Amino acid sequence: MLPAIQTEARARPVSVNRRIFRAAAWVGGAGVFVKFAAIFKEMAVAAVYGRSNAVEAFFAAALIPALLVNLIAESMNQALVPTLVSVRELEGRERAQELFSNALLCMCLLLVASCCVAALAAHGFFPLIASHFSAAKLALSIRLFYGLLPVVLFTGVATLFAGVLNTFDRFAGPALAPMANSIAIILGALLLGSRLGIWAMVWATLAGALVHAALVASMMRTHGLRLMPRWHGMNDATREVARQYGPVLLSGVVASGGMVVDQAMAAMLPAGSVSALVYANRFVSVALALVAGSVAAAVTPYFSGMIAHRDWTACRNSLRTWVRITLLGSTAAAVALIAGGKLLIRLALQHGAFGPHDTSVVARVLAMYAIQIPFFAASRVYYRFLVAIRRTDLVLYCGGINLGLDVVLNLVLMRWLGVAGIALATSLWAISTFFFLGYWTRKLLPAASCVGTQPRGAID
Repeated sequence: MLPAIQTEARARPVSVNRRIFRAAAWVGGAGVFVKFAAIFKEMAVAAVYGRSNAVEAFFAAALIPALLVNLIAESMNQALVPTLVSVRELEGRERAQELFSNALLCMCLLLVASCCVAALAAHGFFPLIASHFSAAKLALSIRLFYGLLPVVLFTGVATLFAGVLNTFDRFAGPALAPMANSIAIILGALLLGSRLGIWAMVWATLAGALVHAALVASMMRTHGLRLMPRWHGMNDATREVARQYGPVLLSGVVASGGMVVDQAMAAMLPAGSVSALVYANRFVSVALALVAGSVAAAVTPYFSGMIAHRDWTACRNSLRTWVRITLLGSTAAAVALIAGGKLLIRLALQHGAFGPHDTSVVARVLAMYAIQIPFFAASRVYYRFLVAIRRTDLVLYCGGINLGLDVVLNLVLMRWLGVAGIALATSLWAISTFFFLGYWTRKLLPAASCVGTQPRGAID
C-alpha cells in the first residue's frame, strides 16, 4: 500500500497544477475580452464627450466608488475565501452557507455605511481631489458622485459572488461578467448621450453594475447557495474572517496610499510629470491584470483547499511551479514592454497634442515601471498563500514597509531620473515585496514530510 500512497501523493500536485493552469487560462482569456470591451468603451465615450468638462467631472466622481469597492469588497473576498473553503470541506455545506450569509450581510452593511460617510464628506474631500476644477465643474462632479453611489453596493456584491464562484471551479463566467459594465456604457453614451448629456453615463454605469451583479447572482444559484444576507451568530468561522479582514483592508489602504504618494510627488516635478506617470502605468497595469490577476484568482481556492486538508506536499509543489511559471511569463511581458515601449506609445498616444518628446518621456517611465512586472506577478502567488494560511498580518507589515520605502526611494531617485525615478522606486519596492513574501512563505510552509501539521505561526 505504501508505494500506491506515495504515487498518489506525487500525482495529486500535477492534477492540481493542471486545474490551476486551466483556471488561469480562463481568467486570462476572459480578461482579454474585458479589456477589449473597455477599449471600445473609452472610444465611445471619447467620441460622444471628448475632453469636455462634463466627462472630466464624471471621471472624478467615479474615483471614490471604485476605490470603495476595491478596498471593502475585494478585501472581504480575500478574508472570506480561505475560511469558506475550509468550513465547506471540513464541516459541510450548511455551515459554509451560514458563514457566507454572515459575510454577505457584514459586507453590505460596510458598503452602505462607507457610502453614507462618503456622501456626507463629499463637499470636504472633492475640493482636494479636484482642486483645479471650477466651482460649477466641482458642483457637477459632486452631483454625479451622489448618482453613482449605488454602484458601490452592486459591484461590491458582484465581487464577493465572483470570489465564491471561483471556489466551485467557476472562473470564466465571473471573469466575463464585468463586460456588462462596458457594454452598458457604450450603449448609454451612443444612444442617450445627446439627450441626457453626462447623466447618460451615470444611468448606464448603474445599469451595467446591476446587470453585472445579476449575472453572477444567477451563477451562484446554480450551486444551491442562498443569496439573502442573514445573521447566523458570531461563530468561530465568522470571527476568523473578521480577524483576517482588518489587516487585508488596511494593506489595501496602504497600497492606495502609495499610488497617491507617487502622484503627489510627481506633481513636485516639471509640468507633465503626473500625466507621464499615469500614461505609463496604464500599459503596465494591463500586463499585471492579465498575468498577475489571472494567476492570483486561480490559485486562491486551490491553496485554500490544500491547506484545509493540510496537504503541504501539494502546496509546496504548486507554489514552486506557479512562481516559476509566473516569473517566466511575466518576464517575457516585461522585456516586450521595455523593448517595444516607445513604438507602442507612439502608435497608441502620439496624436494631436501628444508629440515625439512626450513619447520619449513616457517610454522612459514605462521602462522603469515594467521592471516590476515579474516580481509583482510572482509575489501575488506568495501573497495568496499567506492569506490562505491566515497570515494577513504579514501582508500588512509588508505594505507598511513598502510605503516608507516608496517615499524614501522617490525622494532619492526623482532627483537623478525625474519622473522615471518614481517609476523605478515602485519597481524596487515590488522586488522588496517579492523577497519579503517569499521568505515568509518558505518559513511558514511545513516540510513536505510533515503531513497533517499546521504551518508555523499560522492561525488555526
